[in-house]
Parts: sequence; structure tokens; C-alpha cells
Amino acid sequence: MNVRRHHISAAAVAAATALGLGTLSACSTDSAAAGGSGRFDVVASFYPMAFLAERIGGDHVKVTSLTEPGQEPHDLEISAQQRTQLEKSDAALYLKGLQPSVDEAVTQSGIKTKIDAATLTTLEEHGSEVGGHAAEHDDEHEHEEAGGKDPHIWLDPVKYAEVAEGVGKAFEKADPDHAADYRKNTADLVAELGALNTEFKNGLAATRTKVFITTHAAFGYLAERYGLTEEAISGLDPESEPSAARVKELEKMAKADGVTTVFYETLVSDKTAKTIAGDANLRTDVLDPIEGITEKSRGTDYFAVQKANLKALRTALGTT
Repeated sequence: MNVRRHHISAAAVAAATALGLGTLSACSTDSAAAGGSGRFDVVASFYPMAFLAERIGGDHVKVTSLTEPGQEPHDLEISAQQRTQLEKSDAALYLKGLQPSVDEAVTQSGIKTKIDAATLTTLEEHGSEVGGHAAEHDDEHEHEEAGGKDPHIWLDPVKYAEVAEGVGKAFEKADPDHAADYRKNTADLVAELGALNTEFKNGLAATRTKVFITTHAAFGYLAERYGLTEEAISGLDPESEPSAARVKELEKMAKADGVTTVFYETLVSDKTAKTIAGDANLRTDVLDPIEGITEKSRGTDYFAVQKANLKALRTALGTT
């Protein structure tokens, strides 16, 4: 995905480096320098990857996240200290296309085991609209954004489970002494993701509308999985500004399709969402893309936040 963000300032990077990587909330991730821990050292690019490594690795792994809690993942610029962490680690778990700085650092590193989550499932091209509604309206207007490969695979429990299975196999191969435990942990996680998929499928089966509006197109896979349509204000880039034509189009669509809510997320400004909601007399609520866990998150880990997302969607779509 060729999406560029406004990068955090050099001063902020320096301060973060000086302080060290913060402890990743919602799992026992140790953010001290990787290597020499006596365990299988894994550097994960951001929270969804770190969560997989923690759950699959259990006590046998030490996980370091390159992205601090509360930091928008796309803003990450790899520091010299983090490059050193990569070199000393046993494995790198990342999602190619989401964080260009990480992609470059992993490619240049001499780390033996490089696990790219994007190769463990199928990525699709998504634009501002994803789902049935987009298909119905293809002939009615020109899309502003052609889109690109959408990296938000972890928001679809089925795709996330596919990634988990691939990560488990990679851990088994890289650390065969603990293969049996990795295999069991992977199976347990996949089963839990299967149960979450069932909750979403049943919970969203009967709603008054199938259309929801988000700040950016993070929920395309989820929408397609459960027969919904995501209308994104800013496409795949959460920091891009929508055109006046796009805003007008969304307001018209919201009225026609019975949309009640404009969703925003915890790590990006809610200003645009609230402006559009105010103009169209709609509510606002949080739909969390789970790129990081902070004190503002509606849960302490992936599963808790996903269930909060399901509850928010059911309320906004109108369960029947």
C-alpha cells in the first residue's frame, strides 16, 4: 500500500529512543532490547503482530514491538536502536506494505527468520467503498480513489486466523525444541478466532441497514466477510482530507441508506468525522482498527476490542 503519512518529528523520535520502547499494553510484551534473553526473541512491527507472537509463543518467546502504544503505526520511522534490536533477534514478524520503514529495515537486516504476514493470507485492493453497496453504485459515480492493497487483514477474524496458522508454522520451524507448544497455542488461538467469527456472523446477520461510514477504509475485509458495506471518508489513508464532493456524496448516501453513525478511531483525530456527522445530523462512535492498545481502547486486548467493535456496529446498523 503506497500510503505516506506525516511523520513524527525528529525530536519525538529522539525522545522515544531515549526513553526506550514502552511496554506494550494488553500482553506481556517486553520492550527491552531483544537478543540474549534465553528465549526465542521476536521483533514485531506493531500490536496485531505482537499479539500473535505472544499468544503463539507463550513462555518460550520474548516479544519486542517496534511501535509504541498510542503511536499511529504508519508514522513509525525505525531508529538506530531498533535496527540493532532487529539484528540481535531470532525472528521478525511484520506486515509488508503497512510500514515502509519496517519493510526496509527487515530487508536490510541479517535476521534469519523473516515472517511477512502479508504472504500468509490473500490481500485485496480496496478503495473508499468496500462491499455490496459499492458494487451497486459503481455505475452511479466515479470513485475518487482507485485504492491499493489493503493491509488491514487482522480485522477479519478468518484472515487473522490464517495468518496465525502461518506464524505458528514459522515458529515451529525456527525453534523446533518447542514446536509442540507452538502447535497447541496456535490451535487454541485459531479456535478462539473461529468463535469470534461466529459472534460477528450471528450478531450482524439481521440489521436495518448494511452500510456504515468510517474515517478511513480499515474495515473492508470485515465488511466483505459479514455482508456489510464500508463507506470511508478518506480511503486507505486516515490522514487525507476528503473533497467537498466526497462529503456531499456521503451525506446523500447516509440519508438514502439509513446510516445513523459516523465512526472514528482512537489513534487519529476525530475532527472530520464529527464535522460530517454534525452536518448530516448523525451520531459518532468509535470503531477501533486495533493498531495499538491504549488507555482509550475499549478493551485490553484484540478480542476485547473486537467485541466492542461488534457491539458498536450492532447499535449503529440497528439489529433486528
